[in-house]
Amino acid sequence: MKKQLILEDGTVFIGEGFGSDKHSIGEVVFNTGMTGYQEILSDPSYCGQIVTLTYPLIGNYGINRDDFESINPAIQGFIVKEAAEFPSNWRNEQSLNEYFQIRNIPGIAGIDTRKLTRIIRQHGTLKGAICHIDENVDSVLEKLRATKLRNDQVKQVSTKTPYPSPGRGSRVVLVDFGMKHGILRELNKRDCDVIVVPYDSSAQDILNLSPDGVMLSNGPGDPKDVPEAIHMIKELIGQVPLFGICLGHQLFALACGANTEKLKFGHRGSNHPVKDLRTGKVALTSQNHGYSVEEASITGTDLEVTHIALNDGTIEGLKHKAFPAFTVQYHPEASPGPEDANGLFEQFLQLIENHKQEGACTCQNVQI
Repeated sequence: MKKQLILEDGTVFIGEGFGSDKHSIGEVVFNTGMTGYQEILSDPSYCGQIVTLTYPLIGNYGINRDDFESINPAIQGFIVKEAAEFPSNWRNEQSLNEYFQIRNIPGIAGIDTRKLTRIIRQHGTLKGAICHIDENVDSVLEKLRATKLRNDQVKQVSTKTPYPSPGRGSRVVLVDFGMKHGILRELNKRDCDVIVVPYDSSAQDILNLSPDGVMLSNGPGDPKDVPEAIHMIKELIGQVPLFGICLGHQLFALACGANTEKLKFGHRGSNHPVKDLRTGKVALTSQNHGYSVEEASITGTDLEVTHIALNDGTIEGLKHKAFPAFTVQYHPEASPGPEDANGLFEQFLQLIENHKQEGACTCQNVQI
C-alpha cells in the first residue's frame, strides 16, 4: 500500500503505508531516541502531531501491554525508515502494524527520514499530511495550507473527572495536562496518595482535596493556550509545595510573570544533556517539548534558573525564591530514556515533609 507524505512547503515523500489507511494532517516533528517507540507513540504530549523517528529500525521488539504512557494514543501519524514486520522479544504481543490498525493510526515507512529531519531542522516544524498515493498533490497541499491546527490539545487528552490512585504516604494532587503514566507510577512507587484532577480544576478545587503537594504534569501544545491553568497556579503558589514537569514547568513560569516562546524544532529525544547550575552535575534526560521559557523574561520575577540545556543553553529548571516550588523542562520519570533525574521525586517529597514540619511556605533548606 503506497502512501505519500506531503509537507506544507511542497516537499513530497513516497513510501509504504502501514497501520490505518486514513488521511491524516498534523504538525510534523522528530524524535532522536533509539528505543522507546511504544512510549513515544502513547505520550499524550504528541497530541495532534505526526512523529518522525530518526532511528532507522522501528518495531523490532514489538508492542507489549506494559510500556504504554496512555490508554488512547493521541498522535496523528508515525514516520519511520523501516517498520519491522516480524518483531522478536519475549514481551512482544503484536507488531507495530497490527497495533496501528487497531488504533486507526496511519504510518508511512521507507522514506528518507534523514532528509526529512534536515528539512525540519532548517525550516522548523511544518504541517504535513499522510495520504494515499493516488491523492492529487496540489489538492492536498491546498487543503493542508488552509488547515489551522487545533490549539485545545490539553482539553483533548486531560482526564474529564478526578480519580484516585491510593497510597498511605503524602497526598499529592496531580494536575493532568496530558499526564504520562510514568509520572503516576513514580509517585505510586513512593506510596503517595495521588488524586488526579482535570486541567481546568480551580485552585480551590485542589485545596479542597487537602493536598500535601501539587504536581503539574506534562502535556501538549502552547502553554499560553491554557490560561485557566496559569490562573490556578498563581493562586496555589505559596499555599502548597509545587513540582512541575515539562508543560507544568512552562505554565508555572507564566504564572510567575515570565514568558514562553516556541522553539524552532523543539527538544524530542532521550539523550539531552542538562546541567545543574548549583552542583555542576550533568544528567542525560528524556525530553519532549516545542516551547521553552524565555531567559530574558526571568529578570524581575521571583524565579531562579536551576538547570540549563547544554545543547542550546535554554532553561531546563526553575525554582521559586520565596516559596517551596520547583520545575523542570525534562522528564525525570524517563519512559523512555535514562533515569538520571529520577531523584527529583524524592526531592519533591522531602520538600513536602519540610513544609509540613515548618508549617509555613518558607522552607529554603531543601536542595532542589
